[in-house]
Amino acid sequence: MDDTLKARPHGTRIEAVMGTIRSGIAARSLSPGMRLASVRAQAKTMQVSVSTVVEAYERLAAEGVIHARPGSGYYVSGPAAPLSLATLGPRVEREVDPLWISRQALEADDATLKPGCGWLPASWMPVTGMRRALRGLARGDEAVLMDYASPLGLPALRSVLSRRIAANGIQAGPDQIMLTESGTQAIDLICRFLLEPGDTVLVDDPCYFNFHALLKAHRVKVVGVPYTPHGPDTEAFGAALLAHAPRLYITNSAIHNPTGAVLSPVIAHRLLKLADRSELVIVEDDIFADFETAPAPRLAAFDGLARVIHIGSFSKTLSASVRCGYIAARPDWIESLADLKLATSFGGGRLAAELLHAALTDGGYRKHMEATRARLAAAMERTAARLERLGVTPWLMPQAGMFLWCRLPEGVDAALVARRCLDEGVVLAPGNAFSQSQTASGFLRFNVAQSAEEKIFAALGRAIDGAVRQRD
Repeated sequence: MDDTLKARPHGTRIEAVMGTIRSGIAARSLSPGMRLASVRAQAKTMQVSVSTVVEAYERLAAEGVIHARPGSGYYVSGPAAPLSLATLGPRVEREVDPLWISRQALEADDATLKPGCGWLPASWMPVTGMRRALRGLARGDEAVLMDYASPLGLPALRSVLSRRIAANGIQAGPDQIMLTESGTQAIDLICRFLLEPGDTVLVDDPCYFNFHALLKAHRVKVVGVPYTPHGPDTEAFGAALLAHAPRLYITNSAIHNPTGAVLSPVIAHRLLKLADRSELVIVEDDIFADFETAPAPRLAAFDGLARVIHIGSFSKTLSASVRCGYIAARPDWIESLADLKLATSFGGGRLAAELLHAALTDGGYRKHMEATRARLAAAMERTAARLERLGVTPWLMPQAGMFLWCRLPEGVDAALVARRCLDEGVVLAPGNAFSQSQTASGFLRFNVAQSAEEKIFAALGRAIDGAVRQRD
């Protein structure tokens, strides 16, 4: 049998034939305009059926890689792909900035371990429920598969979300909720609506690294407020309000990213009292709500959505591929945000919203999340114990969620450790990617659901030992 087929035990024979053609084109042994072997000749060479080669050629033609000439055969399309300069020299090291973790984790192959990423492994997700929902939609109304969504989004899903956030004390009817394509798009729309270049925005220090990247894109000034185990430092928060007159404050409600801390009721009341003396609007990102074992205070509940905007999505608990989030806000703001959404992305994803609604209202989702919370709690204990044996200590032990914010041994730089681990196929999340003040160089964020493999701790131990020797 051909070596290509032997090398692809998990692929189909059709994919093997396609791979052979693509490899020949990439190696330039098959140049633009060159006629491919006939279907029968290719089938004989690769020891596959004629129908297999026909299907492979048809798929390559559909991709524009090759094209058919009636009565003549199949030919390589052109022009030739340009040479990639990246393959001609050494890899350029990317600066460890707020997008470093995302790029490394999202571009990694299946063999790379990702304890620094911000999502659960696919095997932890409710795959059965999602498949069931997909099958149901495929058999349903054709408009679901083909039409645009309404400006606010699927009414049935907005009703479900209204009831869900009401369980945390947030009163918002379906007409006060607008669906978005993700939690990130929700923040982007709010920034477009409320900010002008040069405005000041407060964030927690540390905070979710993509807040930094998104705010940079909006050309605003970002000021970090130190985060404590009970919420932002209110003295520093008040000082920042006086010194910078910020327009916006973006934070996590419930489980904080990256620290895993929970906002206390006392700090929540102090924050809102301080905000009452200013023009500040608060954006409360509740993406980790379903990981809670006990409900934490929500600023939107205390405030009644007067100056707090509540957002969320289900990419962490249902599917990162189903891009659907939401914004809950006062009615006049929702109207303006809906117009802005229409102007920038038109109708939004109706199929994603229908899929999310089907999955959320499936009785299996609640049971799945109960099991996931228990599984995360066990993983949290195991990961913390394994890290402490390496001298890596949690800043606090979270009540719930997937993140451990950990301090490295004294004087060890997290960015250096992350680069060394990346060379061994392990993606980490160095602390300064989360810190506006760049004061978290000795911290790493660990995703306990992605930290089961011994290879992670072996690589981490070697990287720390190397950093200690270099320091000494």
